[in-house]
Amino acid sequence: QLQASGGGLVQAGGSLRLSCTASKRTSRSYTMGWFRQAPGKEREFVAAISRTGGSTSYADSVKGRFTISRDDAKNTVSLRMNTLKPEDTAVYYCAASLLRMVAGNPSEYDYWGQGTQVTVSS
Repeated sequence: QLQASGGGLVQAGGSLRLSCTASKRTSRSYTMGWFRQAPGKEREFVAAISRTGGSTSYADSVKGRFTISRDDAKNTVSLRMNTLKPEDTAVYYCAASLLRMVAGNPSEYDYWGQGTQVTVSS
């Protein structure tokens, strides 16, 4: 199971750090990803990190502002979000994939967390 946390309300330009805790060891077992879904929109890819942490991928809309990282000793994956914009407002989901490479398609992920709300006010 995956448990996402860290969402909240922040002003534009602010920062948040999301965390995703896995009930099982994440170490070298899963590629981990973050997705988001705004009201009335499809779920979209945000960032992913490979099993070893040696490879990451970001959506163009968050490159340079968001950073994904993993701490397998703590079974957590984090998403540091800086310079937040109102268009970043969404429910953010963490997910785990058995694929070896970073993936950006929701269908490539096998397990999903419950989501955490991020609201950025202008």
